[in-house]
Amino acid sequence: MDVLTDLLHRARAHSALVRQLVQPPPWAVTYADAPPLTVAATLGGHAVIRLGDAAPTRLAAGDIALITAPGGYTIADDPATVPRFVIRDGRKHLPTGAPAAPHPALAPRTYGAGPPGATVMLRGVYDLHGDAASRLLDLLPPLAVVPAGPRTRAALDLLSAEAARDEPGQDAVLARLLDLVLVLALRAWCTRPEATPPAWYRALADPAIGEALRLLHEDPAHRWTVASLAAKAGMSRAAFAQRFTALVGRPPLGYLTEWRMTLAADLLRDTRQTVAAVARQVGYQDPFAFSVAFKRARGHTPSAWRGSSP
Repeated sequence: MDVLTDLLHRARAHSALVRQLVQPPPWAVTYADAPPLTVAATLGGHAVIRLGDAAPTRLAAGDIALITAPGGYTIADDPATVPRFVIRDGRKHLPTGAPAAPHPALAPRTYGAGPPGATVMLRGVYDLHGDAASRLLDLLPPLAVVPAGPRTRAALDLLSAEAARDEPGQDAVLARLLDLVLVLALRAWCTRPEATPPAWYRALADPAIGEALRLLHEDPAHRWTVASLAAKAGMSRAAFAQRFTALVGRPPLGYLTEWRMTLAADLLRDTRQTVAAVARQVGYQDPFAFSVAFKRARGHTPSAWRGSSP
């Protein structure tokens, strides 16, 4: 399993949610309690996104916005359009807080009104959690806009078509198509001059170090040594250690320990496994040695971490 796929798999708490909104101008929607990651795309027409007091960002047809900003945001046809309703806790409200009538359904997962000239917005949200999610979200600023391109447009069109269907296995199809759109958008964003992806992502482009990172994610409990990783990468031990550290920003075993602690933190929070069982899953046969390493990395013992997690 490659590193990005591994992070996306481990970070997801629940299935992704996909909805389409078809609205003629003027229109504006405020999402008051945004999830950790939103994928929003303008399929037809144009839109603007406002994050708090920041200047609005325009989306042309086919553009994709990746939103990780905490709190709410507004999507509208124009910066001057005042929101007519607010989405909070998955329900539609008036700006006063009173419940509002739901949008009319045009098709499964598709709402609004569809006269000529209406804007079509596709929105997918991820309910992410844990330390693995934090690593995934480190790839992005609060708002990243990926301009329309042939690869992303084809994926968006397919996702839009499937969002309007209601057939057996539809949720599984939508989740995988949204993953496709997200990964294509992440790839495109990380190549843009304004992007500052973390060192581990940039290191994936190096064949030897990218392979080592894949191995560490594929089997983090294995008793890896610098020598064994260097052999898998086809390099001498010294050259591998120097190159890995230069590209990733930390030595190979330091990266492995950090990744093991990330996995352990999520296992302690999400499961009722014993500390000894979690230790074995992340490569520690001795629970005491694991507890020492975990406290050094997280500032809490494994038991205290589990007790303090929501």
